Amino acid sequence: MTILSLKDAGFVARAPLFQNLTLTVGPGDRVGLVAQNGAGKSTLLRCLAGEIELTRGDVIRSRGAAIGYVPQDAGPELLGQTFRDAVLAALPKEARESDSWRADMVLESLEVPQDMRRARVSALSGGWQRLMLLARVWVTEPDALLLDEPTNYLDLEKILLLENWLATWASDVPVVIASHDRSFLDAVTNRTLFLRPETSRLFALPYSRARAELARNDAADAAEQDRDLKEAQRLRRQSAKLKNIGINSGSDLLQKKQKQLRERAERIEEAAASLHSEQAGEIRLSNRGTHAKVLIGIEGLSVATPEERVLFKVPKLNVMKGDRIVVLGRNGTGKSTLVRLLREALAGHAEVPGIRITPTLVTAYMDQALSDVPLQRTPFEFVAGQGESDARCRSALATAGIAYDLQRSPIAKLSFGQKSRLALLALRFAAPNFYLLDEPTNHVDIAGQEALAEEIKVQGVSCLLVSHDRAFVRDVGTRFLVVERGLLRECESPESYFASLAP
Repeated sequence: MTILSLKDAGFVARAPLFQNLTLTVGPGDRVGLVAQNGAGKSTLLRCLAGEIELTRGDVIRSRGAAIGYVPQDAGPELLGQTFRDAVLAALPKEARESDSWRADMVLESLEVPQDMRRARVSALSGGWQRLMLLARVWVTEPDALLLDEPTNYLDLEKILLLENWLATWASDVPVVIASHDRSFLDAVTNRTLFLRPETSRLFALPYSRARAELARNDAADAAEQDRDLKEAQRLRRQSAKLKNIGINSGSDLLQKKQKQLRERAERIEEAAASLHSEQAGEIRLSNRGTHAKVLIGIEGLSVATPEERVLFKVPKLNVMKGDRIVVLGRNGTGKSTLVRLLREALAGHAEVPGIRITPTLVTAYMDQALSDVPLQRTPFEFVAGQGESDARCRSALATAGIAYDLQRSPIAKLSFGQKSRLALLALRFAAPNFYLLDEPTNHVDIAGQEALAEEIKVQGVSCLLVSHDRAFVRDVGTRFLVVERGLLRECESPESYFASLAP
């Protein structure tokens, strides 16, 4: 039975996001929704949920079906409530007292600790806020789930928990998931929709297998396009010859024939021009290099909370030129605190006992909250502030996927992915020789993740980064550190850590 469907659906914002899209979702379906940043994934989910209207076409919901939509962010009305109260508030007011057990069951299914249930939403990490939003929807017993980037801000333990939860508690409910997490998509989906402005593609396969099939289809389309364009050129040459002959002979029939040939060529060229090509925007890095071999020396460092509660210790660690170090660990173990300590020391804002830095180190820093990106300024102002010329700023922003009409608007109006790309562009203009990155792939589309990984490798970047993206970690890392039992220890590969978190 179909729960949710689209018929000839289209949506136009500044440009068409998608069109002529037909999709059915029913029991057992796990649809992965994949697209570039700003290409309409969230828009499509909101249309399916009934929050906004399609530009054309129809959304058809099964009579009486409840559609549960989990957005990316908690609204301000929830911030003052506790985790449990925010979940309970999703129930009808008259049922909150008698059915409060339903909220507790949902919290148990998501393994939310008792102290976390009493915490205010405003004090929760981004990952716990994501799980709170999921719990709010699940307590209403929806007939279908729409999840918008559900793994953002989750540590790997919680991502694996979510994978298991979808396979058990939500096994009978169809799900549409917009995500850039390749490993997560492979684990939880059985269908993949590649959302495109012209012709979207749907495959009855999980992400990686669907992507391989998409590549084969695109290659076949490109070959067909090449044949069509050659045919159009042949028709144009033939049309030109007939035109000359028709004019010289005064033959109306020949002139009519040459016009028909020209029109056929134009139709072929117009169809060929609409063939999809990825234009997500470039991600490029720079590396000014350094002659130093040891970039950072750490010995006897205690990583602690502002209240001086020690989270873990670093007995000894040397960050060498060319190292691509990935720090792994559960949320709350202090990974981001370590990154902040290093940033303070690298920027010269504080002298941190136990950290020694080579004098030639020039650092670029990016955190998962994009705290260095000024939301009220425009992208152009932000990049121009790096000391670049106006022409180079405009060109670099456009190349990074930020269109000209967005360059003079407040950064706050950009999508999450566009903000991340803007932050990465600013890092490039800083011309560093060391990168300090806390969850750099949050919100970045899959093409962007792969481009970032490739740039890190090709540019010979030295970096220390925190990431829960398994595909990115495997691709980029050369050294792996794990925070466990109060210590930062080095391991040979991340696989043993990944396996230790499996439910």
